[in-house]
Amino acid sequence: MKPKELFGVPIQKKGSYHDTEAKKSYTDPEQVNEEFNTLKERFMLINNWKSYCGEGFADFKLFNSEGRMVERFPLIGDYIRIDIPGPGTVEAKGYDWVEITDLFEEQTHGICLDFMMMTCRPSKNPQDKTSEHIVHFYSDHATSTFGIFKGRDFIEAGIYGRNETPNMDAEFIDKARNLMIAAGGMIGISKIQWKTLVDGFLDF
Repeated sequence: MKPKELFGVPIQKKGSYHDTEAKKSYTDPEQVNEEFNTLKERFMLINNWKSYCGEGFADFKLFNSEGRMVERFPLIGDYIRIDIPGPGTVEAKGYDWVEITDLFEEQTHGICLDFMMMTCRPSKNPQDKTSEHIVHFYSDHATSTFGIFKGRDFIEAGIYGRNETPNMDAEFIDKARNLMIAAGGMIGISKIQWKTLVDGFLDF
């Protein structure tokens, strides 16, 4: 199966990929609007993502460009600190980091009436001013694009991973970890985690 080609999602060139989605259908258009507004708020409150998924899921925290944790909607240039279950990076004290490189909302007149997309890319630790190393199990070629969509009779959430290759620019112990986690992602373990999140977004 080929990766989906969606507006706002980078093109797949190498490595692994995934398209992970969840959808809810409705008969009442007014309910679609109300629940999409709820979905939009849940989507934008990154610090709350873990609460939709329960124990055993990664914890996400939003940081600004200076490396300070913030309680607000995300902006391009912000960072997300990820605490995945299991061993974290030694260099970043147990965490993985991504930078928000794209964030936009669109309204159309086709099947999808309203959607919001956010793309993240593995990044340095913004709290470490002495290093530009990518501290994530994937290289900076990889992206994760998070999207929410509203149609006339449905709402949908999706996560689209592209160009997922292990980060080999790391210390030996982190390199071994990155290879192990990337291999797990390639056989579907990470997709299980992402499926939990998209289902959680829609579980009101």
